[in-house]
Amino acid sequence: MNIKTIREVIEDQEIERNKILREERIVPRELKIDERYLAHPNILAVLGIRRAGKSVFSWLLLEGRKFAYINFDDERLYKIGAEDLNVILKTFYELYGSDLEYVILDEVQNVEEWELFANRLKRSKEVIITGSNSRLLSGELSTHLTGRYVDVTLFPFSFREYLNYRGVKTEGRYEYATEVVAGMKRCLLDYIELGGLPEAYRFGRRFLEVVYRDILTKDIIKRHRIRAIAELENMAKYLMSNYSNEFTFSRLRKVTGIKRVETVRNFFNYLKDAYLFLMIERFSPKLKEQILAPKKVYCLDTGIVNSISLRVRGDFGRLMENMVAVELFRRRSYWYNNWEVFYWKDHGGNEVDFVVREGATVKELIQVSYLSGRDEVEKKKVRALVSASKELRCKNLIFITWDYEDEVEVDGLKLVFRPLWKWLLDIRG
Repeated sequence: MNIKTIREVIEDQEIERNKILREERIVPRELKIDERYLAHPNILAVLGIRRAGKSVFSWLLLEGRKFAYINFDDERLYKIGAEDLNVILKTFYELYGSDLEYVILDEVQNVEEWELFANRLKRSKEVIITGSNSRLLSGELSTHLTGRYVDVTLFPFSFREYLNYRGVKTEGRYEYATEVVAGMKRCLLDYIELGGLPEAYRFGRRFLEVVYRDILTKDIIKRHRIRAIAELENMAKYLMSNYSNEFTFSRLRKVTGIKRVETVRNFFNYLKDAYLFLMIERFSPKLKEQILAPKKVYCLDTGIVNSISLRVRGDFGRLMENMVAVELFRRRSYWYNNWEVFYWKDHGGNEVDFVVREGATVKELIQVSYLSGRDEVEKKKVRALVSASKELRCKNLIFITWDYEDEVEVDGLKLVFRPLWKWLLDIRG
């Protein structure tokens, strides 16, 4: 690839970057980075789903400092190879000077053997890489980077960040203001509909459809050289329409028509690694039972769910559950790294949506249901919480609702009913 094209790409991307920072509403993200992570010879890897804001997040980390930037998710760089990376470095020096200290390589997984280039850069530069695949640094890649890297996962906007984007203040005794509460619930409906990918607020459903298609084609089909494209797409659509539900790999095999369970498992892992889906396992003290039990699947963004899945009546409770799942994973990633998230089910069919474990201790049991009043409380869900509480020795029982708030005692246990919007605003646990 000729140096003129590379220089043109870098300059065009700088113009676009400056325009975004100047004209767009930039929301500070809740993910915080220790300044030590930016010191060489470390590499900071910012990972996450496409269009979650990794680029802007990386720019802001280096705010006030001179840095070079290139985004490899550019059609003009489609055929770029490892041999061209040194040309990029030379162009950086020409544009920014030989005293350049910081470099951002955006969507770097698009270039083969990028890790060798990054490893060389980190000897003298502070390097940030971004990628849309959770396994970007696994296996041979981490070997090439000789272990000197830190990776973080950036999620789509939380409800708190969404409110910030909309200019809605959350400080104060909001729970006592009827008008404010009504406004919060209206915002929550919009947030559930559009999800947390920032550009969806400007471009709507069409943008989310494009993101979904890019994840399948660029991050999975192209990256893994998938030939059974129709089968992969059918699996993705099936999972997208069955979010917040149990699944098994054998069931997926029958639905998609794929012959081997191992292929099904690989396809699912590709979808998960590209941050399209989250998976949680059934809680069990016996590892074998946990491995063999059905899993539950969630989509990382409800906006994508609403754009792609088949909408059916009664879905709202599942959307609420999906939102709680994503928020739990976000809290684990940002603040509570020792958390593990499961669901629980006994042989009698009693089920608890989420079990949060910290170390050897079950910290919290959470049910989610679309409730607006006490008369709508499902006795089966309450019974399941009580059963799980006794079995798992956990007394912190949360029932997340749409519009019902209360504390009740059942069998000597306190059940806290909390509206979804209020739970999403409280990050203490």
